[in-house]
Amino acid sequence: MLPNTHTDELPPRGGIPAARQDILTDDALEILQYAADAVAAGIPAALVTLVEVHGGAARQPGAQMVVLADGRYCGFVSGGCIEAAAAREASEAIASGRDRVVRFGEGSDYFDIVLPCGGGITLAIHVIRSGAPFQHTLERLYRRQSAGLAYVPSDSSLAFVPHAAFTGWRDGQFLLALPPRPRLVIFGSSIEASCTASLARAAGYEVALANDAAPLPSIDEFTAIVLLFHDLDREVRPLQTALDAAPFYIGALGSTRTHERRTRALLALGYRTGDVARIKAPIGIFPKSRDASSLAISVLADIAVAWQKRVCGGTGSQRRGDPSPTAAQPDTVPVHTRVEA
Repeated sequence: MLPNTHTDELPPRGGIPAARQDILTDDALEILQYAADAVAAGIPAALVTLVEVHGGAARQPGAQMVVLADGRYCGFVSGGCIEAAAAREASEAIASGRDRVVRFGEGSDYFDIVLPCGGGITLAIHVIRSGAPFQHTLERLYRRQSAGLAYVPSDSSLAFVPHAAFTGWRDGQFLLALPPRPRLVIFGSSIEASCTASLARAAGYEVALANDAAPLPSIDEFTAIVLLFHDLDREVRPLQTALDAAPFYIGALGSTRTHERRTRALLALGYRTGDVARIKAPIGIFPKSRDASSLAISVLADIAVAWQKRVCGGTGSQRRGDPSPTAAQPDTVPVHTRVEA
């Protein structure tokens, strides 16, 4: 749905409505749903995609926002410093019915818009003509399958692609790889489990609290497994399920000595040393957390690092999450400030 709460950020100009943030989120699934809802409601809209970074920038290539004809927008392509200006450009593109490419910061003619990080970014603005790419993408993401979008500036087209191995430029098109939301399955009925679940939900993870005695949830490659028991015997069944599947993270509570006992038990069950090495124990990024909230922060930070490594997978010159973004192909995105495709 499209909320009506918003704050004016830039005044209207020449028939172009004021840019105003509608939903505060940088979640890819929410942004794409916002676009799909706009199309379903018959509201003209544009998709803005960060396709090139020069120097430092707050976002990686692939960051997106959706702008409606009335100036409302959702999403981020920077740290918040140029979103209103990008929304105005998108509104002008909607009014003209033509896609365009815009550069802000370093190398831009907009001398009054400076990125605090000192770099420059290039945005591809696509006037949405069909809701089909968003619908197909969302269907896969909601089924917890990866998906992708391909934008071709030469013919102003946006298409759904079932699989995109990386985010970046290839053969004149900008590919966007989209994994589903990370899921966190937490075993344990302790205060540590409750605190970790609350923090993970606030961070946008899908969260399931599991009981080792009940049927175990399905586990896919976008799932993290956390065991927060104070009893090794209760760990055995969930650990076997996790090791027999392919989650991107397995972590277990306990000291180094506790993990040695856990390792011996798993090896006795027929698991190999390499299998056991998949378990992060002691869990978390800093040792000896003595309270539930500190442990929750430590565990979730550890999972976030593993998730970034997971979504950086694939091939290509530019990957989502790569700490050193590769510039777009020079013949793909013009280097001047604005081009109408």
